[in-house]
Amino acid sequence: MTDPASDMLIAIKNAQAVLKETVEIPFSNLKYEIAKILEKNGFIAKVEKKGKKMKKLIEITLKYDNKRPAISGLKKISKPGQRIYKKAKELKPVKGGYGIAIISTSKGLMTNKEARKQKLGGEVLCEIW
Repeated sequence: MTDPASDMLIAIKNAQAVLKETVEIPFSNLKYEIAKILEKNGFIAKVEKKGKKMKKLIEITLKYDNKRPAISGLKKISKPGQRIYKKAKELKPVKGGYGIAIISTSKGLMTNKEARKQKLGGEVLCEIW
């Protein structure tokens, strides 16, 4: 596990490929914030924290439209070996505005649209469409 955020996104993608109802992943604040952004933008149905202390988990309820996953694709942009940073003006729409990019800014995680509105740049974690 070198990149927990990437592992979480792949777990979601794999669970959707086999039409699973929910997926559980180990808890971290970063993963929880990413999941909340996905929920807010309609890519997943529900996010819940489960367990206590060392056995904390994030339970993600997946979303489907007529047995087709709500997330049709995802791409990890920043990797542990190569971090990608962009200024607010460089943040472009993903898939013609149908997708989102998750940006780590000085004011926390947010989508590319929110970051552009607030004129904030940062590390581009991933793109989801």
